[in-house]
Amino acid sequence: MTSSLGRRAGTVLAAALALSLFGAPTPAPAQTAEGDPGAVVAVTPVAPDTRPAGAAEATYVTYWTTGPMNEPALSTGAVLLPPGDAPPGGWPVVSWAHGTVGIADACAPTVTGKIAGPYVQAWLDQGYAIVATDYVGLGTPGVHPYLDGPTEAHSVIDMVRAARAVTPSLSNRWVAIGQSQGGHAALVAASMATTYAPDLDFRGTVATGAPSNLENLAPLVGPGFPQIPLTGSTVFVAYALAGLRASRPDLDVDSYLTPLGLDVLNRVESLCYEEAAPQLAGISIGQLMSRPLDDPAILAALRTTLGVPVRGYDRPLFIGQGLFDDVVPIPLTWKFTADLAANGQQFLFRTYPTGHLTTMPASLPDTTAFVRSLFS
Repeated sequence: MTSSLGRRAGTVLAAALALSLFGAPTPAPAQTAEGDPGAVVAVTPVAPDTRPAGAAEATYVTYWTTGPMNEPALSTGAVLLPPGDAPPGGWPVVSWAHGTVGIADACAPTVTGKIAGPYVQAWLDQGYAIVATDYVGLGTPGVHPYLDGPTEAHSVIDMVRAARAVTPSLSNRWVAIGQSQGGHAALVAASMATTYAPDLDFRGTVATGAPSNLENLAPLVGPGFPQIPLTGSTVFVAYALAGLRASRPDLDVDSYLTPLGLDVLNRVESLCYEEAAPQLAGISIGQLMSRPLDDPAILAALRTTLGVPVRGYDRPLFIGQGLFDDVVPIPLTWKFTADLAANGQQFLFRTYPTGHLTTMPASLPDTTAFVRSLFS
């Protein structure tokens, strides 16, 4: 087991590395102790000519959160303010959880500048402050633990804490909104937000295109797993296995891989999604695997990371799903919502005649009214 001295040395080294991420950062406020969830390490104001569309002010932050195995970890993210003066009590906060971009540092939204597309800008235009995490390992030391739900959720929640530490005009009232990987993150965050961060006033969640029940498919993954008619599946599996390999070396993920699988995992660690997708086109999930993922230890780890809770939601929940989504097919979401209902959870479920990404704009009329009600 790692000693507390070793962990402290590691976190100090990680903080030193993070300080170099954004050039010459401003020293952070000292409201919390180093390593505490939400404690800020570095702050960098974003120049007006490089701010995301719709943002009157923008700031990049590096902050502490809780990573794999409940160890302290660093994340980065952005704080975007809408135009005008904050309302009484401060700007209501949307913690935005982005979809899959990759697992390399170069893919982080604060690195690429792709933080606020039209969908996020729509929330800014409605008068919400946006706090947008990159997630642990995207822009900070280590490999991003892709689809590690608890780690993603901690990043989403602690981004609110960090943003409020550096932006006094933010309210403590907040909602989580996420799409795709971010929908996964938002759902897990919703299940833990009031217990993990009782200092914040969590109001509810919007999740669109959110993958669920993936842990139930894991035992089927092996050499015979066929090519499936879904977009990006091999990339997503490679990202998830690469993240698990980095965060859980004791599981010996490499021993489950073919030579091609080893090559793919090594490659995707430095490839953003738009680069990885064409390179892995025509490669099936089965071609990555030398043996089935049937060891109880690895299946338990995948249940912990991939699994989306089906109980514990104590704030309003909106789930949006495209009927023609070829990334996250609707049968997975039907099962998830059936499990929620069976466990007595309260939620709104809406479907749209859309694909994966187009569910975001299609759902806006519904989610706009839903989120407005959460802050009323």
